Amino acid sequence: MAETSIEWTDATWNPVAGCSVVSPGCTNCYAMRMAARLDAIGMQKYRGLTRKSGRRAVWTGKIHLDETALTIPTRWRKPRRIFVNSMSDMFHEGVPAAFAAKVWSVMASTPQHTYQILTKRPDLMAKVTSSFPLLENVWLGTSVESGEYLDRINQLREVRAAVRFISFEPLLGSVAEADLTDIHWVIVGGESGPRARPMMRQWVDEIETLCREARAAFFFKQWGGVRKKKTGRMYRDQTFDEMPRRSPIA
Repeated sequence: MAETSIEWTDATWNPVAGCSVVSPGCTNCYAMRMAARLDAIGMQKYRGLTRKSGRRAVWTGKIHLDETALTIPTRWRKPRRIFVNSMSDMFHEGVPAAFAAKVWSVMASTPQHTYQILTKRPDLMAKVTSSFPLLENVWLGTSVESGEYLDRINQLREVRAAVRFISFEPLLGSVAEADLTDIHWVIVGGESGPRARPMMRQWVDEIETLCREARAAFFFKQWGGVRKKKTGRMYRDQTFDEMPRRSPIA
């Protein structure tokens, strides 16, 4: 587990590492770059998870299950919001359901924490978690980068969860047709990094309107860009750090 600068969480926990590119939102994934750097400095956990493609690192599809990381949250007494598998996707096809069950068990045994799990595979999330107990301290979400992937929201609605959330990051196109029924929390953010693609203000406006209509909490993470600190995270001359009402540590 590590402290993090991600605005909507307090720490990250990575019992799984490695992933695969599944849609345009993955193209400039920060985790691919980070995994390549960690591999280069000799961290065995990230060995072979990426390969060079031109001037960038891309996922190979190899998955590393880190049994030694499973108990880390049990050592943290102070309540934290914890982003699970920031360097992977717990519902990747290469993660056995039995290992996901181990992660679930740890989260059940540490109710002082709130766990936030994002996937681009909500259909598999629904399938794998269908036999797991519903945990009040586990939030389940999916990433949607444009209107082409709105089906992920429909699939997320099939997931049993105390809190369901959407990460529209990196937001690469309008999602004005999104249905946020039964979605409790929405994160919006532009892409950042050396190859960042632009995010239009109109797209953000559309999402905020949808959130107000659906009574979903609206969290504006960043405008992004090559210099994300310069563009900042002010929207409508203020910051929006809303959290879902059902948050156990709100």
